[in-house]
Amino acid sequence: MTIKVLETKTVSRIAAGEVVERPASVVKELVENALDAGATQITVEVKGGGISLIRITDNGTGIPDSETELAFERHATSKISSLQDLQNLSSLGFRGEALPSIAAVAQVQMITCARGEDVGTYLSLDDGKVVRHDSQARSSGTTITVNNLFRKIPARLKFLKSESAEGGRVADIVSQYALAYPEVRFTLNVDGKTPLRSPGSGKLMDSVIAVYGLEIAQNMLEVRNQNTDWNSADDLIQVTGLVGLPKIARSNRDRISFFVNLRWVNNRMLSFAVEEAYHGLLMQGEHPVCVINIRISPNQVDVNVHPAKTEIKFQDERAVFGAVQKAVRQTLVQSSPVPRVDEIKSRFGTPAAPFAAIHPPVIPQKAGPASTANINEQAVTPLISLPLLRVLGQLARNYIVAEGPDGLYLIDQHAAHERIQFEKIKEQWESRKIEVQTLLEPATFEVEPGRASLMSSHLGELAELGFGIEIFGDRTYLVRSIPALLRDKNWGETLRELLDNSAGNWTDNLIVTLACHGAIRAGQVLNDSEMRELIKQLEQTALPHSCPHGRPTMIHMTLQQLEKEFGRTQ
Repeated sequence: MTIKVLETKTVSRIAAGEVVERPASVVKELVENALDAGATQITVEVKGGGISLIRITDNGTGIPDSETELAFERHATSKISSLQDLQNLSSLGFRGEALPSIAAVAQVQMITCARGEDVGTYLSLDDGKVVRHDSQARSSGTTITVNNLFRKIPARLKFLKSESAEGGRVADIVSQYALAYPEVRFTLNVDGKTPLRSPGSGKLMDSVIAVYGLEIAQNMLEVRNQNTDWNSADDLIQVTGLVGLPKIARSNRDRISFFVNLRWVNNRMLSFAVEEAYHGLLMQGEHPVCVINIRISPNQVDVNVHPAKTEIKFQDERAVFGAVQKAVRQTLVQSSPVPRVDEIKSRFGTPAAPFAAIHPPVIPQKAGPASTANINEQAVTPLISLPLLRVLGQLARNYIVAEGPDGLYLIDQHAAHERIQFEKIKEQWESRKIEVQTLLEPATFEVEPGRASLMSSHLGELAELGFGIEIFGDRTYLVRSIPALLRDKNWGETLRELLDNSAGNWTDNLIVTLACHGAIRAGQVLNDSEMRELIKQLEQTALPHSCPHGRPTMIHMTLQQLEKEFGRTQ
């Protein structure tokens, strides 16, 4: 094959692919430019998930008319002037790639006015080339409009998710910067609705209320200027922010936010440090809610790792790890009641010898969450019977102790009831006879900005399973009815968990989530008749040996194992 130099347009689009992966990437780059320009008000508007339209408006310093076209040249930037500047970066942007990359894959218009200029500038670009350059009235600041993203790159379009999913990613980006810059007033408009409006008060707690809602904010603890002093001011690590009480933990890491020198970053080491600080306080599979700000000398951080600028490297990872872990742990210990670590047990652990887990038969699974068997697959599974069991009592308010024809059985009351509820809900759903509880008064339910589009697009599936929900605002919904099995439960938490785990089949996930939240909890005292009834209902299920998540409902210790442990066998 002959070696040749690629044409300029091809090079531009290849380079753009590293910076502009999806609409949210465009929003991130433009919001960072606005913040670097000193904006105190930033409005983000998107339509069609950001594919049809993205518009970012700010009140920053603006761009002088003489530099507007230069701003769209590759590697043109006002942030740095030499290699040495990379060691002391105080700006979010520095590569000079964002604007030319965006212009290479979309139609772009910019209206800007620099402070001190009498009139603003209008610039229009197509395929990265300036097609119009005029004067236009505007106050100080910049507005950039991006239309028809990836319109000439169909290969990129087909890898994007649905409009609601892409819009949710945009909302997540804006939410993160609202948390990082509480002094800036952010407004997000998605298809005519406003799911996020931060006050710009300068108080992190106010931004948390705007992004996550009052319920989460009320359960956040302030990390108070925890410092780790080293040899000099350059080695000072300052950790501040807010961390959530264990009771508001979530099933994924989406609400763990890190900002290093106000830059939003993804870093596995930082995530590990925070989760280590919560060690012994959270159940297995749960993750904390937190907003962590780390201040560190710029020369101790390398931000020039990836074009997206979300990955960083620390010169002394061990020091940063220790500072974060110590700050979070001290806040949790000093500000909240913490149970003894040795009293905390994993909700679902591997049975220790000599007990042997009773495993359910292997069931083929369709595409969807790896841990959840497909509903229709389970419906045709042959019935598996349990041996006749006699209840002996309850252990640790969690396990039912029963005697069978061949030894001792320990039954996890939550997992067992979860299996019972799952099959009951599945049967009701298939026959369209879901039991519904109408609320005496309609209740409002507020979702986070990134979940608003997702919620709206699945109201039909929620209705099929008993949730009577209506749109009541940009990110607020009116709940009129709930599934009957949640009448005495926290149905709001059920909805939030479902939104957090939205991958795969929505109906499958909803039934599993309803079964889990409607089941008897670990720690609930049961009398003899309740335990006997639970076992009776478990015997009637198709798969009594496992809960819908695939975990065992019981473990069995045979008479032979008992005799061996007591030394009765030779």
